[in-house]
Amino acid sequence: MSNLRPMKHRLALVAALLVAVTGLSACGSHSPENRADSEGSYFTVGDLKYQVQISRQLNPTDLEDREYLSGLSPADLQLAPDETFFGVFMRVENETKHPIAAADDFTITDTQGNRFQPVALNNSFAYRAVPIDADGGTEPNAIEPAHYAPTQGKLVLFKLPNASLDNRPLVLTIRAQNGHFREGEVTLDV
Repeated sequence: MSNLRPMKHRLALVAALLVAVTGLSACGSHSPENRADSEGSYFTVGDLKYQVQISRQLNPTDLEDREYLSGLSPADLQLAPDETFFGVFMRVENETKHPIAAADDFTITDTQGNRFQPVALNNSFAYRAVPIDADGGTEPNAIEPAHYAPTQGKLVLFKLPNASLDNRPLVLTIRAQNGHFREGEVTLDV
């Protein structure tokens, strides 16, 4: 019987340590507000909430994708043999009491440290750093074609080397000029 008492104390101590470790690991597993581990999750940049609806390669010969790529300059429409168009379809929401301009600084980084900037695009699906209306205003808003398109987001367009698609995960970084979290990032699904 005397041997059981120390064993019970050890088991109780082990159980208490497991509970403490589990609690600490659960606390550490939450991403900060300005980081999303996957598309579809909201994250904060400046005073606005961002959500990547979807990201994917775009095919200029596909009927739907051709519409997304309309408005590119002739030079930007040309792809090198080892390049692809890569679209990030973004939704932005403003829950504050005043209009706020959406961020205009985007970068994709691959696991090799290669960084890519967006390509200028001018069409009704193109993301623009416009002011987002207060009290739940969104971009795209309910009267825009991008709101009803299959992607339900505004397009930030990149040209990526095909090799970068193998260097996953790709991370999209967004920088804003104002607010608490001035930089946010999301891991893109490819």
